Amino acid sequence: MQYEAVTFSEIQGVRYLHLGTPWVQGAMRIKKPFAIELEYAQQMMAWLLFLDASNTKTLQLGLGTGALTQFTNRINDTIQTVSVELNPGIIVAAQTMFSLDVLSPRMKVIQNNALHYVQDTSNHLQFDSMQVDIFNGEASGPALSSLSFYQGCFDTLKDVGVMTVNLFSRHASFKTNINHICDVFENRVLLFNEVHDCNVVVIAFKGPHLKISWDDLEKRSQYVRKELGLPTKKWVKHLKKCNVQPKKFLSI
Repeated sequence: MQYEAVTFSEIQGVRYLHLGTPWVQGAMRIKKPFAIELEYAQQMMAWLLFLDASNTKTLQLGLGTGALTQFTNRINDTIQTVSVELNPGIIVAAQTMFSLDVLSPRMKVIQNNALHYVQDTSNHLQFDSMQVDIFNGEASGPALSSLSFYQGCFDTLKDVGVMTVNLFSRHASFKTNINHICDVFENRVLLFNEVHDCNVVVIAFKGPHLKISWDDLEKRSQYVRKELGLPTKKWVKHLKKCNVQPKKFLSI
């Protein structure tokens, strides 16, 4: 199998990952290798608003620079992270160019097709949270967007779980992805506002009905910001603005 070429660029102290095109596949500020640089990638951690990260198991589909995997693995000493990446060059680049520490006993990086991984029944009901960020070199739209793929994602989550997905709002597949996620997750879906390069992060929920006041969710975001350094200040405001929800609480 022929894989896309892995290339790099550096601008003003930030190193970028590419797949043979100018499109950015991930980034790392060289002086802050363990921080998440890109705004959409920061929003991919929004599952922390709804789940306690203690003793959790998380899945990353699409490794990129390893920023999400690295950050998640460092949240606490009990969390376990698994990343699935098809391109072996990206796995090597994450280690050699973006400081991914694959020697952590709580981290596993697997070279595999993400669709095959989530359809493997041995992986079902294994993960509390999942982050999906799979794009080709052109970065125009998700490389996987079928109903069967999202069904596999749903099945791979535990009975209570949260999935975040990075989509590209101006790609023809955007509505298809949203519809498939809504179909599989029974419309229990929230969207963030669009950020740089038309990225839109989707949050999907599995498990019992969730009802929480916006004030309590804001307190949770403040806790995440204080404890983990994520820039969550506008997260709740944007979730409230971008989704049809009651004024006083989130119900999903």
